[in-house]
Amino acid sequence: QVQLVESGGGLVQPGGSLRLSCLASGIIFSINDMYWYRQAPGKQRELVAVITSGGRTNYADFVKGRFTISRDNAKNTVYLQMNSLKPEDTAVYYCKAHRNGFPYDYWGQGTQVTVSS
Repeated sequence: QVQLVESGGGLVQPGGSLRLSCLASGIIFSINDMYWYRQAPGKQRELVAVITSGGRTNYADFVKGRFTISRDNAKNTVYLQMNSLKPEDTAVYYCKAHRNGFPYDYWGQGTQVTVSS
């Protein structure tokens, strides 16, 4: 049974930091590309960052310089370090596992991040 479980969300003031974690089980974590997405109320889900199985990273323009994605294959975990948070970063954050050549992706249940004073 495949599970992706996000954690680390919460309420933070503007300018603050949070680190999200996504623990994967039931997949060969090291060969999956791992993604972070987010979805704000009334908006479409959008890509935040990706880290490939080989460790290459890419970021959406709106988080470049503020967020860092990383992975620990020994712990089957992908992280999203979020710094200099803004109110517009408020959303539910989801992780996704994608394996090249596999017909479907796996998603976590999401973790809420709220940036407010």
